[in-house]
Amino acid sequence: MELYKELSETEIARRVLEGEKSLYEIIVRRFNPYLYKVGRSYNYSHQDTQDLMQDTFIDAYKNLFQFEGRSAFKTWIIRIMLNNCFRKKEKFRFKKEVMHDIQDESKPLFGPSDNDSYKIVQTRELGNIIEKALGKIPEDYRMVFSLREINGLNVAETADLLSISQGNVKVRLNRAKTMLRTEIEKSYAIEELFEYNAVYCNAMTDKVMSLINNL
Repeated sequence: MELYKELSETEIARRVLEGEKSLYEIIVRRFNPYLYKVGRSYNYSHQDTQDLMQDTFIDAYKNLFQFEGRSAFKTWIIRIMLNNCFRKKEKFRFKKEVMHDIQDESKPLFGPSDNDSYKIVQTRELGNIIEKALGKIPEDYRMVFSLREINGLNVAETADLLSISQGNVKVRLNRAKTMLRTEIEKSYAIEELFEYNAVYCNAMTDKVMSLINNL
């Protein structure tokens, strides 16, 4: 795979569609961290997020012919992940209406950031602070914060994915930061908050590729 690490997603997609299934592993490894951050930012547990990631990679593979390169592959696959997250949420909401004892115990894990002041997150205490702070942030603001600050999407991409105006993206992001700063006085490195461990990455990649090879 080292020989192909510089391939663009458009080139990978073309070659996978031409029969080089093994190259899809590059896609899985390349986008594991981004999809994980999206799932966790949607408030899903680690396990639920991995299930959603697997579904997303399979969905993307089956619909790879629809990727035309007009937008970034990153945006395209995150959109699929967001759709899967939304559908799961709606399904859960329906079940909750029927079974009132169902409770979602997943917790958000990311926190605020100042671009000019990053610090590495390493302690359990910090994780608890972040979870408590994010528990008070409405989902609309949390998702904008996740896509912009954690996944590195630009304003236009975020607006497109969430079907809101670019102005709303800016407003929600600023409000999210303000709400977080009322709970947390210090700034922390966003990149470290949703670290997708290499062990998980390898396992996810192996599982997805096994399923794809059987399609």
